[in-house]
Amino acid sequence: MKKCLAVLFACSAAAAFAEPNAVPAYGEVKLKGPMGERLETMIKNHVIATDTEYITAPFLEKTERHGWWQTEFWGKYMHAAVPFWTYTGDDGLKRKIDAGLANILASQEPSGYIGNYPDELRCGEGWDVWGMKYTMMGLMHYYDGTGDKKALEACGRVCDYLIGQLGPEGIRGYHLYKSGNWAGYASSSVLEPVVWLYKRTKEQKWLDFATYLVKDMTEAEDGPRLLDLALKGVSVADRNNPEYGLKPDEKRGYVMKRNRSKAYEMMSCYQGLIEYYEVTGREELLKAAVASVDQIIRDEINLAGGSACSESWFHGATKQQFPYVRLQETCVVTTWMRLVEKLLTVTGDPKYADELERAFYNIYLASMNRDATEFAAYTPLNGYRYRGHHHCYMHTNCCNANGPRGFLAFLRAFLQANGDRAIMNFYASGKQKITLPKTGEPVIFETYTEYPKKGYVRIVNHTAKSSPFTLSLRVPAWCARATVKVNGQQVDAQSVKAGSYCNISRDWKIGDVVEADFELTLRVHELDHYVAFTRGPVLLARDSRFNDGPLDEVIRRGMVTKDRPPQYFQQVRSPSDDIWMTFSATIPLGSHHENPEGFNWPEIRFCDYASAGNLWQPSNSYRVWFPVEYNLGE
Repeated sequence: MKKCLAVLFACSAAAAFAEPNAVPAYGEVKLKGPMGERLETMIKNHVIATDTEYITAPFLEKTERHGWWQTEFWGKYMHAAVPFWTYTGDDGLKRKIDAGLANILASQEPSGYIGNYPDELRCGEGWDVWGMKYTMMGLMHYYDGTGDKKALEACGRVCDYLIGQLGPEGIRGYHLYKSGNWAGYASSSVLEPVVWLYKRTKEQKWLDFATYLVKDMTEAEDGPRLLDLALKGVSVADRNNPEYGLKPDEKRGYVMKRNRSKAYEMMSCYQGLIEYYEVTGREELLKAAVASVDQIIRDEINLAGGSACSESWFHGATKQQFPYVRLQETCVVTTWMRLVEKLLTVTGDPKYADELERAFYNIYLASMNRDATEFAAYTPLNGYRYRGHHHCYMHTNCCNANGPRGFLAFLRAFLQANGDRAIMNFYASGKQKITLPKTGEPVIFETYTEYPKKGYVRIVNHTAKSSPFTLSLRVPAWCARATVKVNGQQVDAQSVKAGSYCNISRDWKIGDVVEADFELTLRVHELDHYVAFTRGPVLLARDSRFNDGPLDEVIRRGMVTKDRPPQYFQQVRSPSDDIWMTFSATIPLGSHHENPEGFNWPEIRFCDYASAGNLWQPSNSYRVWFPVEYNLGE
């Protein structure tokens, strides 16, 4: 039995890398419970409530002379709006989508251009090409959701315009990567929708244009250099070194021309390179994306699953205890979630599901306010939360437009399939359906769980007819101990290993029950005289609402370490509905331990990071990294 399971795991992992996982159609993964409520609230109060005529009005004007990015908002919105219309079937949302599309199509010029820059400023400095990227994506999302070819044709005309302006023989006289900002990252990220266009039409000119873009993204000495620097192991935070063919801007600014450390735009380029790999088989491009993402996981991602200072890489994993400026921009978060979701789909490696889960349950949910009407621009690890700034003389910003895409990445990765395997990557209450590529037959599951509040998950097979297939359950990398049962019988423990899939192959019948129990242990994380705590995938925080002492009170040295967690740690009743999880612990706080009363360990409370500070008021502060006392000689 053990040998068979080991062989099955090895074979399934190899097959997953050779053939990308199938993803569910929009609406085939339906959530219930706390996550279902959160999603429904976001769709109602954010996606449906968005004024699409307002965010598309700038396209009808051609007056953008500041080099701003008003034209990105609609395309980002459509990435989530169309799938969530499919998810809900809401007629009001469809009317808003159609109203926005009407403005977009009405704004298209005979040349194919859709944007808001006057002709003399197009395709140059600023964010014009970046805006066309998102416009193309928005048009293709509409086509995918409705089948209406007028959107696809409009997208093709935008791409034709780009080729004519910035292609190999473009009338602007310079390569596309020379336009825009951030060493060509921003404009070069248009590769993703160009490959999408080829995938939907199979027209060779789109693939030829994509090949031209990839050549500049990987070979131009002063360009993005996304291939060789990655394969050489150069950190994403260190690619500005002049020895790599680029003289970075001398003064740091919110927008820079030559800097290569911008997180959002770099990841968007790698997303496009993976898409290009899927149609060409150029494995070195996938290897470069994997190398960069794996290095980001090691050196940049913090305990909340977020990253970036002022939207740039900065070796953030080793500096996360400090109050760096503009931490964890929501655009960076959602782009990271999309990228690891894509790598999970392409490679089948569960470590990318671990990263998506960590980001989702922590920084992503934390960035959304309680009624889900808006997303924070930045979400610090310590401090308080607040709404974002307004962009480009509009009452919105890039993060509000981008926010809903993160939930979509979670849904697309929830249940996937490969061959005759149904692969369950995440655990939340709801109903999931996917078609197995090998048989063409759908499989359906109903799940019940309070995960990650509790570790127990109940999965019931609702597939209508009996059929043999494999159910692969992801065992999270953080889980030291887990058990899996099928109809009450325990699965061999050797096949339930952290950081891998537990593969259950059988002739499944309707009503078969799988029970998984993942041990949610407390972990202590130490970093240069600071400590933080996680429980399962969830980062814990102190919150001022608990009123149990100053949040920055020091922990006595040597009393709380990786090998010595807090005493009497347990889950307790939350004081209000605003706080999802609450825990109590006894911790040696304070420097006055020479005093008999001060020596005693106080009881303090923690909550999940997503709930911490969610009143969005300066009076509601929180903290996740706690200082530890120094001693002489340290």
